[in-house]
Amino acid sequence: MPQERTPVTVRVDRWRAGLPPDAWPDAFPASGEVWRRDVFAVAEACRAGVASPRHLLAAVLAWAYGPIGYGPWRAARSLAADPDGKRLAYALEGVCTPKPDEEALRTAYRRFSDPNHARLPWLGPGLFTKVLYFAGYRRGAGGVQPLILDRVVAGQLPAEAGVDRRNGWSSEEWLAYLRWAAEAARVRGVEPDAVEMAVRPDR
Repeated sequence: MPQERTPVTVRVDRWRAGLPPDAWPDAFPASGEVWRRDVFAVAEACRAGVASPRHLLAAVLAWAYGPIGYGPWRAARSLAADPDGKRLAYALEGVCTPKPDEEALRTAYRRFSDPNHARLPWLGPGLFTKVLYFAGYRRGAGGVQPLILDRVVAGQLPAEAGVDRRNGWSSEEWLAYLRWAAEAARVRGVEPDAVEMAVRPDR
């Protein structure tokens, strides 16, 4: 993706050693240089039934945490709370369709937020919107697409994006941001995630 500036550096040996053996995606780059396209490849394999939701979560968290030392520890605890991946599969069922609509995105966000459904430890909105982005984004489809909303992005958004806080966003705030990004992308003739990448100074 041309908007992506640099890969994320991941200590693959530490991640493989720190996670359950069934969670690490086999096709993930052994070099430790991870691009968004590498995580999208795991998401595509998950939708095709070749990879599991646990593989996708591990790939997303490795990309999200990068070289941060506590990343594998936190990821392991998120995975341990869903050892068979059923909670993840339940949260993602509506976004693993050819073109998820707003209701599917809202439902997935709420499931990830709800401890009675799919909420996992150490997986707040700043991380689970990354999971939703990779699982549900459909390049070239246009319109409202799932995007990452974390503290870095929230701190750079204009008021018209509809995000008032730096964390703990509601599903409606996330959807307001997605609609704003979709319109900005339409006006500029770019992909919606290019709007997210443009406001993100870190990667």
